Amino acid sequence: MAFLVIAIYEVDYYGSDSGMFAALSDSLQDVGVAIEYRLILPAFSSLDDPKAFVSAAIVDLLSKQSRVFIVLKLSSSMTVHLFSEAKQMKLIGRDSAWILTDQFASLLDSVNSSVISSMEGALGIKTYFAKGSRSFLDIKQHFRRVFQLDYPEEDNLEMGIYALRAYDSITAITNAIKIIGNNSDSPSTLLKSILSSNFTGLSGDICFHAGELAGSSLFRIVNIVGKRYKELGFWSSTFGFSESLVTEERGHENFTDDMEVLSGLVNWPGDLKRVPKGWVMPTDAKPMKIGVPANLYFPEFVKVDWDGGLNEWKFSGFCIDLFYEVLKILEQSYPLPYELKPHNGTYNDLVDQVANKIFDAGIGDITILADRSKYVDFTKPYAESSLSMIVTVKPQRGQAWIFVKPFTKEMWAVTGAILIYTVFIVWLLERQSNPEFEGPWQNQLGTALWFTSSTLFSAQREQVHNSYTRIVVLVWLFVVLALSSSYTANLSSMLTVQRLQPNVTDIDWLKKNNATVGCDGTSFIRSYLENVLKFDPRNIKTIRSKYDYPGEFQSGNISAAFFELPYAKTFLNYYCKGYTLAEHSVGAEHRFGGLGFVFPKGSPIAVDFSQAILNLLENGRIEQLQTQWVTLPPKCLNSQTLDEVDSLNWRSFWGLFLFSALTSTICYIVFATHQLYGRQPEAYDGVLTWNYKNMLKKVVRSVQNLRIRETKLSGITPNNTVQALEVSEGSSSGKACASPLEIPEQFQEMHSIEVEITNPNEEAGFWCEKEPTKAAQQSRFTA
Repeated sequence: MAFLVIAIYEVDYYGSDSGMFAALSDSLQDVGVAIEYRLILPAFSSLDDPKAFVSAAIVDLLSKQSRVFIVLKLSSSMTVHLFSEAKQMKLIGRDSAWILTDQFASLLDSVNSSVISSMEGALGIKTYFAKGSRSFLDIKQHFRRVFQLDYPEEDNLEMGIYALRAYDSITAITNAIKIIGNNSDSPSTLLKSILSSNFTGLSGDICFHAGELAGSSLFRIVNIVGKRYKELGFWSSTFGFSESLVTEERGHENFTDDMEVLSGLVNWPGDLKRVPKGWVMPTDAKPMKIGVPANLYFPEFVKVDWDGGLNEWKFSGFCIDLFYEVLKILEQSYPLPYELKPHNGTYNDLVDQVANKIFDAGIGDITILADRSKYVDFTKPYAESSLSMIVTVKPQRGQAWIFVKPFTKEMWAVTGAILIYTVFIVWLLERQSNPEFEGPWQNQLGTALWFTSSTLFSAQREQVHNSYTRIVVLVWLFVVLALSSSYTANLSSMLTVQRLQPNVTDIDWLKKNNATVGCDGTSFIRSYLENVLKFDPRNIKTIRSKYDYPGEFQSGNISAAFFELPYAKTFLNYYCKGYTLAEHSVGAEHRFGGLGFVFPKGSPIAVDFSQAILNLLENGRIEQLQTQWVTLPPKCLNSQTLDEVDSLNWRSFWGLFLFSALTSTICYIVFATHQLYGRQPEAYDGVLTWNYKNMLKKVVRSVQNLRIRETKLSGITPNNTVQALEVSEGSSSGKACASPLEIPEQFQEMHSIEVEITNPNEEAGFWCEKEPTKAAQQSRFTA
């Protein structure tokens, strides 16, 4: 957003400006400032009627928008006429700024005080020269005395830079003559001696480079107040702005590139207490004319009605309310009189009229585009904008594999991994103590798999014999509960929520089949479809209102409708059934600058509007206005959503999976540690004794199984079989009950175990095995 200024300068008798304008233009472009207009004044001596000429030139300036004037060079006589006419025509007033360059500001010490008073509030740049030296004070006192004697009517007795340079010039010539003496009377010798001068004069350092006097790099910033000027601070081409003078001790610590450090010291034209806008500001007599689009495509954004009773136009909608909110913020700084005018035409026509200054601004749902930004300035966008395609929808057909969709592929994989890991841990824990896990390792793993996975579908009925297994299964049951509940809920949602799919999903399909599409005729969308998306103009139909789109769809006149994103959302909010946004057909590659307000090029009001819009975005006020104007109608409040239900991801359950895996791992580590240290043989009375009951249980169980098999083979009746075979675990002697005939010979070589014999047909008795043989002892150690 370029800031605009007006340049004013006087050329010499030959029409030359000595390259000053070109240098100024280049410098301004470097900082983003453009010259709106330049007022070129001829040499004052060449004018027959200077007052009439200057007056006509000032009238031309009144038609310009900018009120920042940069005066490059003026003669004393031209200065009197220019500022006199400008003040009379109120060009020097509120929200204007006058900047005087060094060549003109240095004349302020020589200009009459009455002329200076007409420059009230102007800023100037003067070459710096030291005022505290002894030589300067002596010359100043002498100058005042002589000047007052010669010009008693003048009240300005200060010496300017030109007077000091004149004094230094005479000093340089005098010194040069003294140097050459009577040795030469050649002008070239005298010139060479002058150019070799190097001394500190009243105006500063006097030295020449390439035949030119070295320019100063330090300037004073002055502000004209009344009939005089005051010094605000300093500016250096090396360091920037400062209120105080740079010294060798302090260096450039007080300098900055921003003149904001001096803004509070300035007396602006019209006694303005803030920085002028530098623009033609509206007044009650001449309010700002604002164009408002009067189309009725989407009245939620802008609606224009004629009120016959009040005989005036009525404006409403989201954009109008946003404009009023912006005004509330701006009016805290300055008033902004305005007048809203309906515009019956396209949005491009409205932008053109703002660029041509027929309107001072344009308020509404205006899209920010690169081509439009070449001629006008836009505010910051208050809503995003991109190309969107609306199509009709149809019910989605049934899917055979919908039962796997409640979980994502990654979720199924992680669940299976946790299941397998749990199966493996259960097998490790149960394979030694649980009879269900006997047999080959393949059968054991199958039992563990069935044991663990059956908990997914029903309550677990198999018994576990290890306490650690119970902990692992308890945590696994909790995981199963969470997974089954989530799976059931998500599958139910997928089966019950209405699932719709668009009839058209691809722009290329529309162009390939020469399908007709619709769009409104006042926006840029039609030209965008033709020039960018390469639609055949014959296949683009202009729709007059959003209420006409359903009829066009139902009659088959159009296959798709193109909107900007805010309008597409509004359309779907109103027609909530039967239509959808084909999101993947257009995508983010067709984005625009958003919706904003439009102002003439260089308007500072656009900057203030942008700042106010940002404030409203941050405090949520714009969101509230959107909710107020773009709300769902009652028929859409209870409508079913058209969005698909998302599959559950493993990241939602990673904590539960981690807890289950850690629990299983810890339980197995503790179990393995206990097994490793709990089964070591202990020394008791010098005899190695196996002191655990599990071995006894296995022996008795093997005896029972062997007896049953022998009974079946010999045909013995059930009366002769074992009726009861128990292990008296509570007995301190570790007795077991069995018939003496039922003890197989292969167990008679075991270590001493007392067995109690119980038989319904025989008396109770005991049998003690013989002293273990050497082979039996050997088998004990290998068991």
